[in-house]
Amino acid sequence: MNANFPIVTIDVILDRHSAKEVLTAILHSILFHRLFGTVKPQTFEVFDVTMPGVSDPEMEQLMTEKVDIFWKGIESGANKRGQIIVTFSEKKAKKSWFQVYVGEEEVPWEQWIVNAEMRQPKSEDQQEFNANLASTLLKALNVMLTYTSSERGRTAVPLITNAAGISPFPIKIAVKVGGVELG
Repeated sequence: MNANFPIVTIDVILDRHSAKEVLTAILHSILFHRLFGTVKPQTFEVFDVTMPGVSDPEMEQLMTEKVDIFWKGIESGANKRGQIIVTFSEKKAKKSWFQVYVGEEEVPWEQWIVNAEMRQPKSEDQQEFNANLASTLLKALNVMLTYTSSERGRTAVPLITNAAGISPFPIKIAVKVGGVELG
């Protein structure tokens, strides 16, 4: 992908029992680190890993819808891999060919890609699978913290010109299963 903005990737292997809970926690954590309005925090305990979240009805509904779309896409098809892509954009003046203002366009400044694969471990391997998933969640949190506090992560954020609401920037969450965008 030839993008002029940073792309942060998180890979996770899930099982049926914890998929929704894990994906919701990851999305909440991404938004917690990238929403710049007044955020009411909450936490998620997933496999003894405490993950930050955003207590906002609108954001919670959006994440629940996207996780449900992902779940239904995985369950209904043969493909057990998919992505949830969170894109942060800024609104910029759109100009026509002759530099005439023709409205606004959303220009991405950062993208987070959660690559998720569903597996069903054997019952005797469940404990090891859960331990590996907890380790993956800790690594994902480390990626989020390291990136958002890095120079690259800080300079990716455009100038905030609108402080209204929980996010001054448009957020798009896309779901892909088998390379096909759903919902």
